[in-house]
Amino acid sequence: MKRTYQPKKLKTLRKFGFMARMSTHGGRNVIKRRKLKGRKELSISDVFRKIGKKPRNSIR
Repeated sequence: MKRTYQPKKLKTLRKFGFMARMSTHGGRNVIKRRKLKGRKELSISDVFRKIGKKPRNSIR
């Protein structure tokens, strides 16, 4: 049987990313609280930016 969680980066960014947070009043409050707490990553966008893309054709 197929597992229920099939992660997609784009879908995650659209739902929980920085721009999605900033588009609503509550989301702006989330960003504000995380800044006050001193979080390094304010949203999932920051996490994905750090990871970056892996090279597809690596030398074996």
